[in-house]
Amino acid sequence: MSEESLHSGGAAEPSATAASAPVAVTERIDAIDKLRGIAVAGILVMNIYGFAMPFMAYSNPLAYGGTEWYNMGTWFFTHIIFDQKFLPIFSMLFGAGLVLMAGRAESRGTKYGGIWYRRNFWLLLFGIAHAWLLWMGDILYHYALVGFVLYPFRNRSPRTLIIIACAVFPIALLLGAAGGVYMQKLQVSATEIQQLQDAGEEISEEQSATLEEWSEMSKMLGPPEEVVREDLAAYRKGYPDIVAYRAPTAVMMETSAAFFFVIWRVGGIMFLGMALMKLGVLSGERSNAFYKKLMLAGYVIGLPLVLFSAYDLNAHQWDGMYAFQVGVRANYVGSVFMSLGHIAVFMLIIKNGALKNLMQRCAALGRMALTNYLLHSVILTTVFYGYGFGLYGKIPRLWQMGIVVAVVGFQLWFSPLWLQKYRFGPVEWLWRSLTYWKRQPMRRQAI
Repeated sequence: MSEESLHSGGAAEPSATAASAPVAVTERIDAIDKLRGIAVAGILVMNIYGFAMPFMAYSNPLAYGGTEWYNMGTWFFTHIIFDQKFLPIFSMLFGAGLVLMAGRAESRGTKYGGIWYRRNFWLLLFGIAHAWLLWMGDILYHYALVGFVLYPFRNRSPRTLIIIACAVFPIALLLGAAGGVYMQKLQVSATEIQQLQDAGEEISEEQSATLEEWSEMSKMLGPPEEVVREDLAAYRKGYPDIVAYRAPTAVMMETSAAFFFVIWRVGGIMFLGMALMKLGVLSGERSNAFYKKLMLAGYVIGLPLVLFSAYDLNAHQWDGMYAFQVGVRANYVGSVFMSLGHIAVFMLIIKNGALKNLMQRCAALGRMALTNYLLHSVILTTVFYGYGFGLYGKIPRLWQMGIVVAVVGFQLWFSPLWLQKYRFGPVEWLWRSLTYWKRQPMRRQAI
């Protein structure tokens, strides 16, 4: 979600420094903006589950959201087409943005490192504020963490970047396997300790801590009814109560979840995005024949894995322990290939001028990607949380998709209108001004 590529689709404009001057208008840059807008919209299809009901329902349809055929069908459809399919596109474009901006700056003989690190510092703070003040499912924090590491690799060859991506990407699976072994041992120990306690024996502080640790962990694997009721009650309260309730989850997402899962997946995909940018894949420079082959390869490899993931999870009734150890693997891998297939489809649409009006609106949405991403949280927490309309846990999974259509439709209408008058989205303007520590011109007529 690079700063420059968020708003590079407009006319060339002077800027604070030569290093940050927007690139000239080309179809290649326009293609990136369109793809980013599509990715932002696609991400919301899955994220709404985390806004509308207990977070475990995101991956487990039996946890909440309705078990009627149409609600279960909605889960299967979104799992196959959207789950972890559009966030990789978003992540690839973050890596692509570094290649684009750093390459342009270095071609002009200017240094870009300081700007990049300041940008990621402010993005990190945006992510922390987002997670603590609005929604704990934030991804900006993790993007910033990985962004700090990306810069030294900006001039590596596509081949090297792909090798690095392939080395980094599986680490989360290895850590997950190790974590699964630990959880199994913890479960066995907790069961034995509980049996001792039930028999009237006094347990030690260490044993008591083991029981408490397993109690907290088991809530994540498959929340019992009382945990679901607690969650529903909490998010139907006022703003201060909600902030306090989600604080432990925000800490977990920024610490253990980040280390054991998110940064490795995001990092591997960002390295891949850097390589694909250098190869001209994300900028629309390749031929129609290339994108058709990429589409075929992505879906032929990815779709069977994703379909098996849905079947396998259903066969094991979305058992939390099984999902953590084994069930997530097929979609973890298959989703990246599906993302490449999606990219190929959208690039063919863009290159051949299909859906022209819609694609131009997607470009505007993409140039305001950070604003629109955060606006999702503002709108949906207002819709679902107690300090807004209080609909948390009251909207079935299928009808949540209607809300997605409404929010994305609003952003497709609003984003072009905003960019007719202003150079950047409001959050992009703030981000840029903080990065250069200088108020950037906002209105187009001010240039």
